Amino acid sequence: MGDACGIGPEIIAKLFRTSQAGACFVLGDVAVMRRAVQLTGGGLVVAEIDAAPAVAEVPVHALPVLQAQALPIDLIDAPWGAIDARAGAAAARCIEQAAMLARRGEVSAIVTAPVHKEALAAAGIAFPGHTELLQSLASEPGQAPPPVRMMLANDELRTVLVTIHQSLRSAIDAVTFDAVLETLRIAHRAACAWGQTAPRIAVAGLNPHAGEGGLFGDEEIRIIAPAVAAARAEGIDARGPFAPDTVFMRARHAPGHPGEFDIVIAMTHDHGLIPVKYLGVEHGVNVTLGLPFVRTSPDHGTAFDIAGSGVADASSLAAALAMARRLASN
Repeated sequence: MGDACGIGPEIIAKLFRTSQAGACFVLGDVAVMRRAVQLTGGGLVVAEIDAAPAVAEVPVHALPVLQAQALPIDLIDAPWGAIDARAGAAAARCIEQAAMLARRGEVSAIVTAPVHKEALAAAGIAFPGHTELLQSLASEPGQAPPPVRMMLANDELRTVLVTIHQSLRSAIDAVTFDAVLETLRIAHRAACAWGQTAPRIAVAGLNPHAGEGGLFGDEEIRIIAPAVAAARAEGIDARGPFAPDTVFMRARHAPGHPGEFDIVIAMTHDHGLIPVKYLGVEHGVNVTLGLPFVRTSPDHGTAFDIAGSGVADASSLAAALAMARRLASN
């Protein structure tokens, strides 16, 4: 369901008014979802279910909700468009329970509506976002969590990140040989799993002009190029490092312009996400690679500035659901 104070519930309600929802259900709070239905025009029955398989019994044009457990009892009182610890706690509980269902094989995939990092922090959640929380839930207690990576994708571009939610200063230090090589391996495995037998992977540099032979920084020479060479020795079609200001144009698949690459590896969060989001957040999908289950989400946030107004666009959520279905079917 995402953050109850953001646009997550209302874009879910809008999605279920279309034929795109199909056989899926909401893991969240029944009262919050009923409020979202009223906000978006009413006339849609919210049907509470007691288990995932019961979604098959819900009538067409209804919105099935599996009530998440241990949510704050006054969650419905959390105001629209505000950072609220109750909403942060509820969002985390929903994520935890969704991961449990996925690990049990009771659902095919998880699509997460947006959460707010400050609301999670206010609730005492020790993870900055979905990616890190889901990673912690992907293994048994006491076992090391699997390495995961964030991918943002649309029909024209797919970008996988080496580093994500940390300061730029610390992210630069986190760009290591092992981190780059592991990102290449995860991206390659994921692309093979969704049907690309020989994915072409471009690696963007860290520095302007990919360091210009060491003139503007030597991370490309010391770290990135050796990781690319190691990946190629393993049979991965990795190339680069390329100048980060042009490689995304080369990789973009557009009418009359078949892209040179299937995936671009970017070293930092904004390096990789700005090009994809510029193409339109309504088309973008966030995918967590490396988990033992499929997880996607829209590529936008909670949009507190418009939450509760009923004007939020559900297109990116619909794209995330479609992507989850495609990935789960492979």
